[in-house]
Amino acid sequence: MNDTLYGHGDGFLTQDGQRLFPIGFYEHPAEDDALRDMAESGVNLVLCGSIEALDRAQAHGMMGWVPLGLQSGATPEFQERIRTLAEHPALAVWEGPDEVVWGFTAYSGLWKQDQMAVFPNKGEWWMQTPLAIEYSEGRAAEIMPKMREAIEFIRSVDPYNRQIWINEARDSDLKFVRQYIDYVDITGCDDYPIRAEGRPAIRVADATDRWRQVGKGRPVWMVLQGFTWSDLGDGDTDITAFPTFAESRLMAYSCITHGARGILYWGSSYMKADGKEAFRKSLYALTSELSALQPFLTAPVERHVTVNLIDDGRIDIPAPTSIRGVSLTARRIGREWLIALVNEDEHAHMGIEVTGLDALNGTQFVELYGEEQTVVSEGSFSTRIRPFEVKLFATHRKWETVQREGREFVA
Repeated sequence: MNDTLYGHGDGFLTQDGQRLFPIGFYEHPAEDDALRDMAESGVNLVLCGSIEALDRAQAHGMMGWVPLGLQSGATPEFQERIRTLAEHPALAVWEGPDEVVWGFTAYSGLWKQDQMAVFPNKGEWWMQTPLAIEYSEGRAAEIMPKMREAIEFIRSVDPYNRQIWINEARDSDLKFVRQYIDYVDITGCDDYPIRAEGRPAIRVADATDRWRQVGKGRPVWMVLQGFTWSDLGDGDTDITAFPTFAESRLMAYSCITHGARGILYWGSSYMKADGKEAFRKSLYALTSELSALQPFLTAPVERHVTVNLIDDGRIDIPAPTSIRGVSLTARRIGREWLIALVNEDEHAHMGIEVTGLDALNGTQFVELYGEEQTVVSEGSFSTRIRPFEVKLFATHRKWETVQREGREFVA
């Protein structure tokens, strides 16, 4: 095995010469109408496990990714699978084993085996007992060389040098992930915060930040919630605990303002609860909105544009115990601009100043999907923002999607 390190991809897709921000689903509907609905809603990446699945994705104008068991190494069966799939034009990215580090650390499952258990309880890993460390180090010693071997084989035969992506759990162990990170191009995690007992949607911003650090600057794809936990039969029986449209929108844009290079949804194929079709429409309303912004989502971040919070001085309400603030991303394509603001606090901010717009004095911005209009003066403009609100300001309304059904969805 050579010592070549990878990680030079930018995390975006390429289709017909166009750069695309990945908008994906861990799903491949068997019905053509359902697959068409996805495509028409801006979804550009779907799970594919065969040539036939890639053919179907291509027929609907989408691309596919293929999950691979890298942890078994470059077996003859693995090599044949790669050679069979590598020439397909709809194949966008290779995916390694899902949550591979999580699987042999905090969620090995061995704690379920009663008297035969290696882990007496789930806390064994977090307590870092000698038993947990010994088991995880042993599994890593088996798995990591085989993963690297499999990746090296892919690199040697893939004529398009496609990016390799591994998704992990939100809290997967840094030390073990770092043992394979230099061999992959894209990292990231899944995070599903909406449950009956709490709805901390904004925590996905912190997860994005963590995986940018874990990946040493590699592109991060975030896998977000496309289900209610009651669908999985894990004891949560609250079938109303779907993310609302506003929560899904908050999660997507907070990931983007924190640097995510792709948004995917897991769990939609498990939806059994009442209201599932309404929830699916709400996700498609959001993916359609993101798709309408594609040119901006692959554009460089205009880092000179910043946001300031100016205290409104109110004394009739208690001071908040903590302030996360408002996150921002500003993007430009030619003379067109997009500025996305995300209030990460559960209280309103009544004084928001967007600065760094000196070259745009006199330029009018409109709030997409809203009524607000503002004009840049002295290099800035001001606005207000409600708790956990997303506001998008653009130089033209043409960046709105016409697909509005589902935007009012509440569980």
